[in-house]
Amino acid sequence: MASIPLIMTLGNSMLIPVLPMLEKELDISSFQSSMIITSYSVASIFLIPIAGYLSDRFGRKMIILPSLILALIGGLISGFASWKIDDPYTWIIIGRIIQGVGAAGATPIILPLVGDLYQDDDEKTSSCLGIIETSNTFGKVLSPILGSLLAAILWYLPFFSISIFSLISILMVLVFIKVPKKKDKPLALNIFIQNTKKIFQKEGKWLYTTFVIGIYAMLILFGLLFYLSDILEKTHDLHGVKKGLYLAVPLFTLCVSSYITGKVIKGNIELMRKILMVSLGVIALTIVFVEYQNEKIFLLLTISSFIGISIGAMLPTLDALITENVEKEEKGTISSLYSSSRFIGVAAGPPIMSVVMKNHLLITLYLSGALAIIIGILVFVFVQNVKPKKSTLW
Repeated sequence: MASIPLIMTLGNSMLIPVLPMLEKELDISSFQSSMIITSYSVASIFLIPIAGYLSDRFGRKMIILPSLILALIGGLISGFASWKIDDPYTWIIIGRIIQGVGAAGATPIILPLVGDLYQDDDEKTSSCLGIIETSNTFGKVLSPILGSLLAAILWYLPFFSISIFSLISILMVLVFIKVPKKKDKPLALNIFIQNTKKIFQKEGKWLYTTFVIGIYAMLILFGLLFYLSDILEKTHDLHGVKKGLYLAVPLFTLCVSSYITGKVIKGNIELMRKILMVSLGVIALTIVFVEYQNEKIFLLLTISSFIGISIGAMLPTLDALITENVEKEEKGTISSLYSSSRFIGVAAGPPIMSVVMKNHLLITLYLSGALAIIIGILVFVFVQNVKPKKSTLW
C-alpha cells in the first residue's frame, strides 16, 4: 500500500526542483512552469470524490489498478512529447492531467483501505496510517534528489520515470494487497447521498475543519518548495543534485515527524487536537521569517525544517481523524473528499507563490501566519466535539 502514495508523490514533487530547467528548455514563464504541477492536481481535485464513491461501491482494488495504469500512460505522453515534439508544452500538460486522473483514483483509496484491513483496532490503524503518510513524505524527501539526478541525464527523463514507478506499483498491488471480501451490498446512490449529507450535518464542524487544515498544509508546503527551488538556484547558485539535497532537508524533517506522530497518536482524540494546535502555532511563529533569511541558507533551511516538522505532525493526525471516526459505508467518500481538499493546496501553492514572491511575499507570509492562528482556533473549538463510538465506527 505504501508504494502508491510514494509513487504518486514522486510523480508530482519530483518535478519541483527541475521547474527552472523546464522554463529554459521549453522557453516558458515561471507561472507556466507552475502549471505543470497544478494541472496534475486540478484533475485530482474534481475526480477524487468520484473515485471514493466508486471504491465504496465496487471495491478498492478495482479502482486502484486502472488508476495506476492511467498514471503510467500520462507519464508516457508527457515524456514522449518532451522527447519528440518541437513545442511540447501543451502535450506535457495533457499528459499531466491524465496522470492526475490516475492519482485521483489511487492515492485517496488507501485511507479507507487501511480502515477495511484493520477494523476495530485504532492503534494498528494509526500506526499503519503513520507508515502510509511517512511513505508519502519520504517520496517528498527523495523527489528533489531523484528529480535533479534524472534531469541531469536528460531533462525530460523525470516524466518517463513516473511511468516506470507506476508499473512497479501496479505489480505490487496485484501481488501483495489482499482486500477483504465485502459482506454487505453497496448502498444505492440515493441512500448513499442521504447518508453522506447526514454525516456532514452531524459531524460537519470537525470535518470541515479537517478539510481546511489539509488545504492549508499542502498550500504552505508546495508554495514553500516552489520558493526554495527558485531561491536555491537564483540566489545561492545551487543546481542539480546539490540543489536537490538542500531541498530534501525540510522534507526529511517532515518525514521523520510524520512517522513519529503516526506511532504516538493511537486514536487519542485529545492528543490529536493538541498536535494540530501546536503545529499550527509553530507555523504561525516561523513562516514570516522565510523572506528575512532567504540570503542565509542555514537559517532558511532551519526555518523551513520547523515548518516541515509541523506539517509532518499534522498529516497523519488528519488521516487518523478521518479514518477512525467515519462509518465504513461512507469512509471511501469522506476520505476522498479530504484528499481532494489537500490537492486544492497542492494545486494552488506553486502558482500563488510564482505570482507573489517578486513583490508581495512578505505580506503573503504574514497573512499565512494569521491564517494558521485562525485555523488553530477552529481546531480548539470544533475538534473537541469528535467523539467516536465503537458501535458505529465500521
